[in-house]
Amino acid sequence: MSKKSHEIGSGNVFKDLGIPNAGEHLVKAQLVFKIDSIMKDRGLKQAEAADLLRVKQPDVSKMLRGDFRQFSVERLLRFLVALNQDVEIVVKPHRGRNDGAALHVS
Repeated sequence: MSKKSHEIGSGNVFKDLGIPNAGEHLVKAQLVFKIDSIMKDRGLKQAEAADLLRVKQPDVSKMLRGDFRQFSVERLLRFLVALNQDVEIVVKPHRGRNDGAALHVS
């Protein structure tokens, strides 16, 4: 029986795949996940969400399927505000020793 090798990921699949601007892609994906979760919790249809977000329904569909390149982080944050969410940005000194400073969505 042969041994199967595996590799430990970095925590950012976009970085692991070698995609440029991996940190930004991860933050966008996390924000879209929040938007999707809110829509599901409220039972919002894509057309209803599109009205709230002031975009077209096909754009909501694309975003939820992972095609969110057309949306900036700022615009995704505005979508959360449109969904009646408070958005708080906290800046603090980095305390890690092994890795660089990073963006996080919680």
